[in-house]
Amino acid sequence: MFTEINTKLIEIKGDLRKKQKFEAQIEDFQKEYKVVEERIAQLQMTYKSEEKDVTQLEKMTLKHLFALLSGTKDEKLSKEKQELIAAKHKLEEASKTKSEINKAILDLKNKLHTLDNVESRYKQLLSEKEKMIKASHSPHADKMFELSEQEGILKAYIQELEEAIVAGTRVKHDLLEAQTSLEKASNWGTFDMFGGGSISSFVKHQHLDEAEASIHKAQTSMRYFQKELLDIQEEAHLEIDISGMLKFADFFFDGFFVDMMVQGKINDSLEQTKSQLTKVSEILSNLSEQFEARKAEVETIGQERKELIENL
Repeated sequence: MFTEINTKLIEIKGDLRKKQKFEAQIEDFQKEYKVVEERIAQLQMTYKSEEKDVTQLEKMTLKHLFALLSGTKDEKLSKEKQELIAAKHKLEEASKTKSEINKAILDLKNKLHTLDNVESRYKQLLSEKEKMIKASHSPHADKMFELSEQEGILKAYIQELEEAIVAGTRVKHDLLEAQTSLEKASNWGTFDMFGGGSISSFVKHQHLDEAEASIHKAQTSMRYFQKELLDIQEEAHLEIDISGMLKFADFFFDGFFVDMMVQGKINDSLEQTKSQLTKVSEILSNLSEQFEARKAEVETIGQERKELIENL
């Protein structure tokens, strides 16, 4: 009887913590969703403005004809088209992020729905526990239930640590892929600067496309990593600003089409990626230490409870 209710208490503690976690994640996602919506509205205005500039330049007025003859119109039109493509790309990127956040919110709400009655189930178990303690003539019964409460809290925390480690490992993998692509782009870019020709330029941009895909994946996985850390950030004593790290990909996407052709920009993006890798690795190291320490605590509690059961 004691073992059965102990097991239920451990499970219900985990469910209670999950509910709190999902609620905090939904709230944080909703804040982020609002920010992305505002960004999309701004980007739509920028895109329309750039589109208008291109359309105006393409009209053949007398003024534009003189500009064309002097060789300035083509240059300006090329620059405006680059800016139009960049604006379109950033708008698509923000829209993709908005869809991903919306899906994440819906998924969390579905998970939360399965935990609707968790508080009432917990109160019911507490009531059963009180009755069992009163009915028991063992001096160890109260201590037994206290240990089961501690074990439930610890096991729930361990599960959250494990989920955060998995999410962080995914971020690290995506960042490593981006780093590899950027390093290749940088090497080919250097070759291109010294007269590598169209082939080296093509290969460089191919690696930049790969880096772009990896950085989007990294930003998405970073978002989930940050949400996993919401509940445990204080307990795990994390001092790194995870929310600030979410913005690192903006550095890459904001200048991809216009500035990424410049070798210095590629190298800057590479350094930013390496910096994020270092931060994520530090967090993962911290989480792994916490994970091992909490597992040891659970083992200690389990041993203490075993000794109490033997004396009941």
